Amino acid sequence: MSDRQAAAEYRRVLHDFRDRHWLIEQVFDQRFEHVEAMLDMPEQSLTRAQRRLIGAYFCHEYTYAAAAIMNPSIVPHPDQSGMDGGSCRFVMSLRTVGEGHISTIKFREGIAYPDGRLDLWPEGPVAIAAEGVEQDGADTVLVRRHPDANLSNTVIFPVTEAQRGGLEDLRLTRLVAADGSFEWVGTYTAYSGSQIRSELMRTRDFRDFELRPVIGRAGRNKGMALFPAQIDGQYVMIGRQDGKNMYLLRSDDLTTWDDDGVLLMEPRYPWELIQIGNCGSPILTDHGWLMLTHGVGAMRKYALGCVLLDKDDPSRVLARSREPILTAENADRSGYVPNVVYSCGMLLVGEQLHIPYGISDSAVGFATMALPDLLATME
Repeated sequence: MSDRQAAAEYRRVLHDFRDRHWLIEQVFDQRFEHVEAMLDMPEQSLTRAQRRLIGAYFCHEYTYAAAAIMNPSIVPHPDQSGMDGGSCRFVMSLRTVGEGHISTIKFREGIAYPDGRLDLWPEGPVAIAAEGVEQDGADTVLVRRHPDANLSNTVIFPVTEAQRGGLEDLRLTRLVAADGSFEWVGTYTAYSGSQIRSELMRTRDFRDFELRPVIGRAGRNKGMALFPAQIDGQYVMIGRQDGKNMYLLRSDDLTTWDDDGVLLMEPRYPWELIQIGNCGSPILTDHGWLMLTHGVGAMRKYALGCVLLDKDDPSRVLARSREPILTAENADRSGYVPNVVYSCGMLLVGEQLHIPYGISDSAVGFATMALPDLLATME
């Protein structure tokens, strides 16, 4: 192109896309830097508009949730300032799926109240990807939220080859250390396009995130959920080592899980006969560790149940759901993956449980239930 043609084409690009994206010219500059080494011309021979136009030719829009939205997790927000009356500011993560079935991690914020009310903060019109800032070896990477982006507008995309096909089903928990400090840790499945493995996300502020693989035999499985505190000096996890049953795993090291675990639960009732698994990390109550479960029954219909584990010895099952506590009905049965309700966590505010759940992989709903009422459904 001549200088005049390039300038005119770049004006057209800005006309079409500037109002649809945030700081788009900086994105073009970054993309140009990525391809600059392949250009057979000195940089000084190009105008700024030409450089940015080249960057635009190596970009395209991506709608991160065009195909599906599902499997929410929920935890207390690091910032609880201004909360009164027992309310709790929260962070919710979502699995979102776009073109090519690439799974990403999206966040939303809000406030949950002890009377069951929930205020979900609005998200802005622009989504901003967290950026990789440092890599420790081939598998561990640090990503950072843009300093001018709020959490509800932030999306974490795959950043390593092991994650190339997506980041699936983040199960967040607020992990308390021996000194009483907190960090937020989530387990998720990294999919390369052909293989899976479990990985950990760690953060203290939801600005800087460390993504690293789970080391050891247990890391080859999906659906791991970490307990929010150590028990007898060890980290504890729920896994599904054989793809059908639930196991209790222990480790002295948060990232190394070589324990094959002990069998915790097998399918017992018709609604869970095909497969059972956890629906997020357990939460501690006065009665024991309460954990949501999922069951898969006839016609591959998913439903939610729950289980109560002993506070001191979580390998002991104290009670479990005979019937589902939540199942897809009516219009909720239709969607990208029909007949599915699924969650990756719940939040206890006072005596009220707030349970976000995916609806046939096409929407997210919220269920509430008083803790005593839920316990009364278990045998």
